[in-house]
Amino acid sequence: MHLMGSQRKRTKSKIEVIKENSEYLRGPLAHEVGNDASHFSKDAIQVLKFHGTYQQDDRDLREGRDRHYIFMIRGRLPGGKMTPHQYLAIDEIADEYADQTLRVTTRQAFQLHGVIKEKLKTTLQEINRSLITTLGACGDIVRNVMATPAPDIDGRQAKVQDFADRLSDILLPATKAYHEVWLNGDKVFSGKEQVTNREPLYGPSYLPRKFKVGIALPKDNSIDVYTQDIGLVALFDDDNEIEGFNVIVGGGMGMHHRKEHTFPRLGDDLGYISREKVVEVVKAIIEIQRDYGNRKNRKQARMKYLIHEWGLDKFRKELVARLGYELEAFRALPDFELDLYLGWHRQSNGKWFLGLSVENGRIKDEGELQLKTALRTVVERYETGVRLTPNHNVILTDIAANDKAGIEKAFNRHGVLLDDELSNAIKYSMACPALPTCGLAITESERVFPDIIRDLDEVLHEFGLEDEKLSVRMTGCPNGCSRPYVADLGFVGRSLDKYTIFIGGDPSGTRLNRKYKDLVARENLVDEVTPLLSYFSKNREEGESFGDFWNRVDVEDTELISA
Repeated sequence: MHLMGSQRKRTKSKIEVIKENSEYLRGPLAHEVGNDASHFSKDAIQVLKFHGTYQQDDRDLREGRDRHYIFMIRGRLPGGKMTPHQYLAIDEIADEYADQTLRVTTRQAFQLHGVIKEKLKTTLQEINRSLITTLGACGDIVRNVMATPAPDIDGRQAKVQDFADRLSDILLPATKAYHEVWLNGDKVFSGKEQVTNREPLYGPSYLPRKFKVGIALPKDNSIDVYTQDIGLVALFDDDNEIEGFNVIVGGGMGMHHRKEHTFPRLGDDLGYISREKVVEVVKAIIEIQRDYGNRKNRKQARMKYLIHEWGLDKFRKELVARLGYELEAFRALPDFELDLYLGWHRQSNGKWFLGLSVENGRIKDEGELQLKTALRTVVERYETGVRLTPNHNVILTDIAANDKAGIEKAFNRHGVLLDDELSNAIKYSMACPALPTCGLAITESERVFPDIIRDLDEVLHEFGLEDEKLSVRMTGCPNGCSRPYVADLGFVGRSLDKYTIFIGGDPSGTRLNRKYKDLVARENLVDEVTPLLSYFSKNREEGESFGDFWNRVDVEDTELISA
């Protein structure tokens, strides 16, 4: 039975009504950009997200009930790729308008933090002058399209990057609102999208929730393809051309501690489709989520819940009904691996790229570590390309062999450690920003994680485990932005200074971990996992990882469980 009028409206969340009434992402945002207020209204900030910006409140700077409003801006960079000019422009913008840091996200984008409303429009205009858009970097839409961060190594990486660029352009919103509100009607961003006043793909209400797409290579799962709403694995013919894609659907990390009907989920293998038809298939999957995703309860609005409710067979039948043809059977793949692409690697054109570990993704100058200055110096002098990685690191590309030594010296002068100078514990760790600025954070993450990971590193050395590629990820809430639910060890914010510990994941992204202990105080996290590491070191099989071990061994069957 179809619902009509006000009865139908009651089946939508408030945010759905705001989107529907926004005139394709204009109001009330368009009327509030130029006023003297320090912040936007509650309705406007929901629209603001689609433009790549979050209104935040620095909780460290609050004075009583008076909030200290600032803005986070996120770029849209398919595959994390930037030219030297673009990187230097964003670096300068961070100094001029933000908090003088750059944050590399786990979706290969950059974030600027600490922008005030008075400078928001100017900042977005400057970003667009560098030919980068922020449109669609946030909001209920297809967000930044991920792809392997490596430049071309064997003839395949460049083809995947080219496809990611094309797919990103196709999936951008079509509304003119972004250009009208921020760019005075001028189209500066150089993408190939056609800007109109309608949304053929998304419709006037856009998607029920955020939507994530990533493209992987066989074996290389640096993008965590099974955590995406749509994961594509590019398959190649004998001439090293993309022949088609394996399609994976229904992944997602977010959950809520007190709501059992929310959970992280890995995607399902849907099938194989040829290169010529893959865009049509991607669009049809998005349309299913647009038409059937939950618009009443945002905590159930991701596509993973639709597939969980329907089952994969029903979802596949709906897709076939829209396409008029079936996908082929999912093709066999080699085992996935996590490659951080750190250190020096040879490119297919004879040049080199250098992968740099960026702890917690924060590019900044602090004390003896002058990472921001070092990157600016190297990119400016050697005109290197820049890639942001899914593990929030940085890759510098297209480096001549005779420049390698000079680049290493430049980083050494600025206190930047290279791959072989860092512990695995630091290299394989990730933390989200959390407090004081993220509105969802219920406890600390980025600010406390450096001390935690160094304490943990000491324990690893004590047990002879310093060479283990142990993935440890922390978040300040259960939303899962650093993908903690596929890590060997996940520390997930539970309440102020307390966390839930998860164990037994697979850092290659093909297995979820499980809850080990709840409500663990921050100062006790390392102590709580020390017995796990000790037991693992004494009882593991040869070559067995920590996650594989605790996936095989039930911790309740060991002497670790106290009475």
